[in-house]
Amino acid sequence: MKFADVKELTSSELRKRVVTLREELFEARMKHTLGQLGSPIEIRHKRKDLARLKTALVMKLGQSPKAAAAPKAAAAPKATAAPKTKSAPKSAKTKG
Repeated sequence: MKFADVKELTSSELRKRVVTLREELFEARMKHTLGQLGSPIEIRHKRKDLARLKTALVMKLGQSPKAAAAPKAAAAPKATAAPKTKSAPKSAKTKG
């Protein structure tokens, strides 16, 4: 898969291909673990193709890679931790 071919796709087509390629990569890894994969080079090619798709998607959307790969979900407010308070220093015991 050449980047020039990938660059011409629409963002929805890119997302679909990312999903299908992730599934193919998962299955290739499973087959490799079980010793059923013909050539382990397939995993490398699928990984690089996935990177090409993600790069093209980022270029189309103009977002960060994580935001482009993940679908937008309703953002829930994050819980913040209570501020830590400093306790008074413990007094040093003197030997006498």
